[in-house]
Amino acid sequence: MAIATLALVGFFIAVYLTLFKLGVIGAIACRVGSCDAVNLSAWGSFLGVPVAAWGMLFYAVLFALAFAGVHERWADHRALPLALLLWTGWGVLFSLWLTYLELFVIHAICMWCVISATIVTIAFGVSLVDWRGVRQRQSLR
Repeated sequence: MAIATLALVGFFIAVYLTLFKLGVIGAIACRVGSCDAVNLSAWGSFLGVPVAAWGMLFYAVLFALAFAGVHERWADHRALPLALLLWTGWGVLFSLWLTYLELFVIHAICMWCVISATIVTIAFGVSLVDWRGVRQRQSLR
């Protein structure tokens, strides 16, 4: 359930950033860093879609996978924890790429992006622990 909660928080951050990128909201609250510079840069879109919108999709899928894991049917099934591990691993890699761009190409940091990267990293850690637990339970049988 922790991953589902993290996914919801990440999803709402991504919605907020997407609304800003699309011009629906006029200003972005950014106490630390330069969120405007990051989100309005050329790197603020990927394949013509705002990076934050890709984040919405990422977190929606993450929530669906995590929510499915709550059901008894998937309690000891190995595929779902592996899917969560792979999905969050992809999220960590993409976040690392975006962080690299912020630091070395854009030369600005967005606190919301850092929070999102932190959420993805925590979700990866939780999914890794969960996946190892399922593997251990299955090896004891």
